[in-house]
Amino acid sequence: MIDSNDKVDLMERINHALDEIRPHLNGDGGDIELVDVTDDMIVLVKWIGNCAFCSMSAMTMRAGVEQSIKAKLPEMKGVKAVNGYYK
Repeated sequence: MIDSNDKVDLMERINHALDEIRPHLNGDGGDIELVDVTDDMIVLVKWIGNCAFCSMSAMTMRAGVEQSIKAKLPEMKGVKAVNGYYK
């Protein structure tokens, strides 16, 4: 189980990684929101705006979101959307 203080720090670091790709998502009328981090080190995100319905969300998840997070936080095992096209 992730300690609550560690989780706050972890979520801040994940948000910083997401900040790097947000401008690209915003340019297409979308965004992404960090929902939680599981004890299994899976990042849960929510697609917002156009991203929630975009058929390219799966590719964006793998090539953008997941790579950005894992580059800064290699301990993360994966990223999962809790809504939208890519689940």
